[in-house]
Amino acid sequence: MTIEKKIKKEGKKEEKPKKVIKKPVKKATPKKKAEKKEEKIEIKKEIKTEEPAEKKPVLHPLPIVAKDTVKKPNFLQAIGRRKKSIARVKVFKNGSGKVTVNGKDIKEYFGTDLLVDVALGALINVSQLQKLDISAKVNGGGSHGQAEAIRLGTARALLELNPVFKKNLRKAGYLTRDPRRKERKKPGLRKARRAPQWSKR
Repeated sequence: MTIEKKIKKEGKKEEKPKKVIKKPVKKATPKKKAEKKEEKIEIKKEIKTEEPAEKKPVLHPLPIVAKDTVKKPNFLQAIGRRKKSIARVKVFKNGSGKVTVNGKDIKEYFGTDLLVDVALGALINVSQLQKLDISAKVNGGGSHGQAEAIRLGTARALLELNPVFKKNLRKAGYLTRDPRRKERKKPGLRKARRAPQWSKR
């Protein structure tokens, strides 16, 4: 055999893969697991002891108040609205007929007897004007709207005072909230509906 043939035969020989021998892994015994757990618990306890203890707030119990000792307010409160006016009305029991609006006397505030009669319409209707005192806080809108807002507020408060008044107040229309408001201006018109004056020439 020639040298060349020998080299070819040696190249054809396949290299056998080496066998990998796996070493057996030692499993942790139950004793070692228990020891590890104990070590973790001890470490956690040490961490907790190192942290400063937070002071819990001391809660004082609220005093128990008997139902009889709680004083009920000596007035009835209601809200009345009209257009842009809002009136918060307080009706005091066992009064003498004193009526104040925004800290002023009602006649001084409105200035006219017509508006005073409008504001006190509910009291006059039920004939309670001389038996109750009224204090109202009004804001927004004009004088007439404010007077009607006070009337609605007093009517609602009177209804809480005595439900018997409902029939007369409902018949007079003092318990109805008037939803009418000023209509918005439209483009191309002078007001909500007023068109500009037309000229022929």
